[in-house]
Amino acid sequence: MSTSEPLILAFDTSAAHCAAALLSGDKLLAHAHEPMAKGQAERLMVLITEVMAMGGAKLGDLSAIGVGVGPGNFTGIRISVSAARGLALGLGVRAVGVSTLAARAFGLPRPITVIEDARRGEIYLQDFDDIEGDDPLLLSAGDLPHVLSCLRVTGTGVALAAEVIPGLTILPPPLPLAEAIARIAGQNWQVPNLPRPAPLYLRAADAAPSRDGGPVMLPA
Repeated sequence: MSTSEPLILAFDTSAAHCAAALLSGDKLLAHAHEPMAKGQAERLMVLITEVMAMGGAKLGDLSAIGVGVGPGNFTGIRISVSAARGLALGLGVRAVGVSTLAARAFGLPRPITVIEDARRGEIYLQDFDDIEGDDPLLLSAGDLPHVLSCLRVTGTGVALAAEVIPGLTILPPPLPLAEAIARIAGQNWQVPNLPRPAPLYLRAADAAPSRDGGPVMLPA
């Protein structure tokens, strides 16, 4: 594929899905989002191959890779971050870690609060103003009335929020998650001294690590 625009591949497996998007400059070339509770490790690379083919591009054409770093499912985040680091190293391109909370807020008016369903009656919460986001939090949904400072909200946890706080203004994310990650990565991939993607964990792993070898994390 020959283009003067940067070509950005982004993907995410931080929740019960496997998603990928391919962006050329501002143009979305391909996108896929598949709900799945498990099996992301086997599906991700196949999905990436399919998205690249849909966009008429090859991995060697990429300018950079964007990846969702969480918060979310412990194993899912490891899968995507490991894949992004490995691909970036093999292709000689930069990988950009993008918070899924920042991706949910992308393109929405500020200030806004992103509320993601963390299951077990808990939520991930982050406030975004005109400059940057506050630190993300893991909270009980019942704590929302004590911490929510903005009534304009978005994210997969807004139904939980609406149960305890009346009068919320709920905005749907304007873009699919993988596309938002790609667009944020497209804005940041040339930033000097950009750190390698690292998992954003707000909760410990649900279970003890398997005795089988998991994805190898390259050094930061």
